[in-house]
Amino acid sequence: MNSIRPRRLRENENIRKLTRETRVSASSLVLPVFIKEGSGIKEEIKSLEGHYYYSPDNVPYAIEDALNYGVRSVLIFGIPKEKDVLASGAYAENGVVQQGIKAIKTRFPEMMIITDVCLCEYTSNGHCGMVSGNKILNDETLPYLAKTALSHVIAGADVVAPSDMMDFRVKAIRECLDQNGFSDKPIMSYAVKYASSFYGPFRDVVGSTPAFGDRKSYQMDYHNIREAIKEALLDVDEGADILMVKPALSYLDVIKEVKANTNLPIAAYSVSGEYGMIKAAAKAGLINEYAVMCESAVGIYRAGADILITYYARELSDAIKKGDIG
Repeated sequence: MNSIRPRRLRENENIRKLTRETRVSASSLVLPVFIKEGSGIKEEIKSLEGHYYYSPDNVPYAIEDALNYGVRSVLIFGIPKEKDVLASGAYAENGVVQQGIKAIKTRFPEMMIITDVCLCEYTSNGHCGMVSGNKILNDETLPYLAKTALSHVIAGADVVAPSDMMDFRVKAIRECLDQNGFSDKPIMSYAVKYASSFYGPFRDVVGSTPAFGDRKSYQMDYHNIREAIKEALLDVDEGADILMVKPALSYLDVIKEVKANTNLPIAAYSVSGEYGMIKAAAKAGLINEYAVMCESAVGIYRAGADILITYYARELSDAIKKGDIG
């Protein structure tokens, strides 16, 4: 008779935790935070239940809340009052993100600030790059992305995260940071970002729905995985320090392949549509929200993610403290 009995390691909670293959840590969680230009703002985001817009003067309250949960990293997005064709608010010295970074670092220098580097929230057409007619210009966009990243680190950002999917933008940003004395600042590249329908709530949140066309000429076709490896390896060569896959839940195979083919830390972004679906299904009484939140997060880590960007960061940190995952 075969003496191997896998159930021996499932007999009780202690042995299950001791022999657990996938470990989850609160230190690997990143909470998205939305900063809206103005003052005195704490405004509920209807598309993202449980999340708020904060003005730069109020965003420290969001940071304090995150730290109280044990979340020590945030990904910052900005919503300006005015937009234009040159996305000037993205790299303005006193732009909404730049103000927010300074406010956070003044109160909570220990918080790790990652900033989204893109132009779509700041362009009047909602695209991630400069536009000529109906064409999104690649090389002409790079200096604007580099200026935006530089303005963020001057304000005090710890990590910059370009999400635009322009070719060579990691190289342009790396060179710009190095030339200006910021060779120590890491780049978390949105290396593999698909043209996904899961972004719907987010585009409503930041008002970045394109005025014409779509983003399929620069974001990736969701049928492709070899292209994902190509994109990741290009970003490695250009100087990325961390690689991101976005979205997460429908792209676990992509996370696994990028992890297997590179030697950089892998971040996965569990996006607004994934969050919204769990919320909606729970409200309909179809699932246990807490249990599905935990299971989904573990699935992303199991696929190979080292870092998880999630709207459930606070709740997941609590779940880790309780021992329900971890």
